Amino acid sequence: MRRRWGIGDRVWGLGWVASGVGDTGCMVAWHVVSNTVLVLSWVLALWWVFQGITGIAGMATLPDLTCIDASALAEIPASDEPDLTVVVPACNEEEAIEATLRSLLASTGIKLQIVAVDDRSADRTGERMDAVAVGARGGTHEMEVVHNKELPPGWLGKPHALKLGVERARARWILTTDGDVTFAPEVLGLAVRHAITVGTDHLVLIPTLLWEGIGEAAMHASIQALAQWAVRLWKVKEKGSKDALGVGGFTLMRRETLEAVGGLERMRMEVVEDVSLGFLVKEAGFRSSVALGPGLVKIRWMCGFFGIVGNMEKNGFAGFRYKLRVAIPAVLALVGQAVIPLAAMFMGGWGIAAGLLTYAGIVMTMIGTRKLSGISPLAGLLYGPCILVVAWALARSTVLTIARDGVVWRGTHYPLSELRKNAVQWRQAS
Repeated sequence: MRRRWGIGDRVWGLGWVASGVGDTGCMVAWHVVSNTVLVLSWVLALWWVFQGITGIAGMATLPDLTCIDASALAEIPASDEPDLTVVVPACNEEEAIEATLRSLLASTGIKLQIVAVDDRSADRTGERMDAVAVGARGGTHEMEVVHNKELPPGWLGKPHALKLGVERARARWILTTDGDVTFAPEVLGLAVRHAITVGTDHLVLIPTLLWEGIGEAAMHASIQALAQWAVRLWKVKEKGSKDALGVGGFTLMRRETLEAVGGLERMRMEVVEDVSLGFLVKEAGFRSSVALGPGLVKIRWMCGFFGIVGNMEKNGFAGFRYKLRVAIPAVLALVGQAVIPLAAMFMGGWGIAAGLLTYAGIVMTMIGTRKLSGISPLAGLLYGPCILVVAWALARSTVLTIARDGVVWRGTHYPLSELRKNAVQWRQAS
C-alpha cells in the first residue's frame, strides 16, 4: 500500500533542510573566522619577529654611560655659575623625597643648583625638604626650597611646579626629575659631559625600574617591549624620524632649548609633559637623544602586577591626546595581540606555528630591551595576560576621564575641554 506524506512528514523534511542549511552557514562562518585569525596571527608573528630583529640591532647602538670611557668625554666649561640646575617637583612625597635630595647632594664631578619645589603637599614633604636644605649649607652644591601654596588657573600642578623651579635656574643645563628617583653619584656629571660631547640639546637617560616578583617583572618587560611599537629609542636622535621621547625621571636639556620651544607655558595643561616636551624639541629642529645607564638612575614606578592600572588612570587617555577615535582602536588592538596568537594555536596546524613565532618575536624584543630592565626575556611567555591588563588600564582611564569630564589629579579637577584644547599635538618631526 502506497504511503501518503502527511503534514508531520513535511515539517520533518523542512526541518532537515533547514538544519542542513544552518550547518552549512556555521561551517562557512567558521572558515571565515578561522582564516581571518590565521592571517592576522601570521601578520602579527612576522611583525613581532621584525621588531625583535631591529630591536636587538638598534638597542645595541645606544650609548651606555656605565661603559663609556669618561676620559674621552668633553669637560664641562668652567663657570662661576652652577654646571647644572636640577628641578625636583614633589607633592606628598614625604617617604621618598629625602632619599632623592640626598642622592643629588652626593653627586660628584659637577656643581649643582638644586631647586626642590613643594607643590601644595598635605604631608611633611616640605618639612623634609627644608631639613635636607639646612644640612646642605656650606657644601659642594647649592639647594633651595620653594613652597608653593596655590595653583593658578589654566595650569596643572606638575608643569606649574616645574615652571617655578626653572624660573630660578642659573645653569646652562637643566635636569627635570621626580621626587621618588635616586641617583648614583657619578651620573649627573657623566650625563652632562656626554650631552656636550655628542652635541645634543635634549638627553633622556632611561631610568632603571625597580621591581619585586615575577608578575611585576613580566609587566615591566611587556610594557617596554610594547613601547618599541610606538618609539624606537635608537631613532630618537635622527631629526627626520617620527620617534620622540620624554621621561619624567630624567630629562636633561639646554636652558635655551627649553626657552625656544615655549618653556613650561607651552605645556601648562599637559598630564604627560615629559613626552610632549620630547615632541616639541624634535618639531623645533633641535637634537634629541637617548642614553642607557643601568643602575645609575632608579625608580619604583609600579607596585604589583596590577599597579599599572592606577598609574595609567590620569595619563592613559592623555596618551591618545583625549581622542576616542584613537583610544578605541588602540585598546582593541592590544586585546587582539593577547588573544589572536592563543586562538591561532588553539586551531592547530599553521596556527600553532604562527603563535609560537609571535612569542619568539616577543622574546627577541625583550632580549633587546633587557639592559633597560635586567629582566629575563622568558618573561615574554606572560606577555598575553600582561597586555590584557594594560588594555584594561587604558580603557579604564578613557572611561573615567570621560565620566569625570576631565582628570582628577592630587585633589584637583582639570576639565576635559581644557585638556583637549591645550594638548600638544604629537606630530611627526620635520
